Order: sequence, then C-alpha cells, then structure tokens
Amino acid sequence: MITIETLVFNHWQENTYILYDETKEAVLIDCGVFFEEEGKKLVDFVEKNGLKLVKQLNTHLHIDHVLGNQFMKDQFGLLTYAHKEDEFLLAEAPNYAFRLGLENVVEPPNLGGFIEEGDTIKFGNSDLKVLHVPGHSPGHVVFYNEAQKFLIAGDVLFRESIGRTDLPYGNYEQLIEGIKSKLLVLDDEVVVYPGHGSSTSIGHERRNNVFLKGLS
Repeated sequence: MITIETLVFNHWQENTYILYDETKEAVLIDCGVFFEEEGKKLVDFVEKNGLKLVKQLNTHLHIDHVLGNQFMKDQFGLLTYAHKEDEFLLAEAPNYAFRLGLENVVEPPNLGGFIEEGDTIKFGNSDLKVLHVPGHSPGHVVFYNEAQKFLIAGDVLFRESIGRTDLPYGNYEQLIEGIKSKLLVLDDEVVVYPGHGSSTSIGHERRNNVFLKGLS
C-alpha cells in the first residue's frame, strides 16, 4: 500500500511528493526545495519515517519543479529521471529564475537517466506507470498507479483547470489531446495529485472542468 506525502515548497507553492510503501522504499517526485527550512522539513520527514529514497523523478523540468534537484544530489546522492524532451530546460533554469527575480539559482545537475511513455518505475512492492502528456512542456510525464487508482499529474491537470500553455514551448492543442486520450480514459475514482493546489479526481474534472467539456 502506497502512502503519499505532500510537501509544499518555494515561491510557487509547488507540490513535492514522497511516495512509499510498507517496505519503506520511497520515490520523490518534483523536488521544489528552495529555502533552507524546506530542505530540513524534507530530511526530517524521511528520517522520522525511516524511509530509504531509491529514486528521484520529475514530471517536467520547469524551474519551480527542479529547484531542489541539487539539494537531492547533495543530501541523498540522487539524480533525477525525466523525459528527454525536457532536458534542454535545465540549462535555461538560471536565466529563467533571474527574470523572475530569483538570484543565486544555479543550473540543476544533469539527469540521472531518461523515462518515457510505457516505462514502469518500481520501488518496494509498488510501481508507477509513465504516461507522456506534453503541452505544458514538451517532455511532461505523469505517473499512474493502477492498483490504488491515483495519478501524480504535475502541471497537466489541476482542480477545475489545466496546465498553462502560454509559456515557451507550450501547446494547447497537444495538452488537450493528451488529457483526452490518456487521462479521461481512466476511471472516475482515480485521484489526481497536481503540481500545485489540492487534489481532485478524474470524475470531478470530467464533470466540472470547463476546459474538458465535451471531450469524453
């Protein structure tokens, strides 16, 4: 049985997720640690619960989701895995951060490897299926657990909203098509854990999300 812990970090109130099961093996998704006290909160949670972090993942590589990647390398010796089509965003991170008023942001470390559509991420007795849903960014992926019916959605789908496509490399039509073909085919009871804000469900979004009206 997977337990999901949500930690909210940095200026953008980004959701960082720690997933672990009865074996205490864990994966961390979208480390947004920026402030020192945020790093301490993450480490304290891992230590208090006796967790062994075995992999770090990114849904995508926008600045608010990768601010803690260097911290994860320094603290736990973990490099992140992400889709190859987002790799170029790492080099853009410092300039993008500076334009947003953040100083002393260094380029995040290189990826530890690539993940793509159809891959299975295993930890302990659990697994996550990788679905490629571009549009918010070219290499955006989501992580789906069929057994417990939940989805770590990053910035693809929010409660009654969808990810921004007005940022560089965004594509509205691509995002909507990905949501339609890969997320709305899931059961209504699938819980959606987004990159920002509160959780929702596929059923709630099917009924209430104005961006998705008429798609299913």
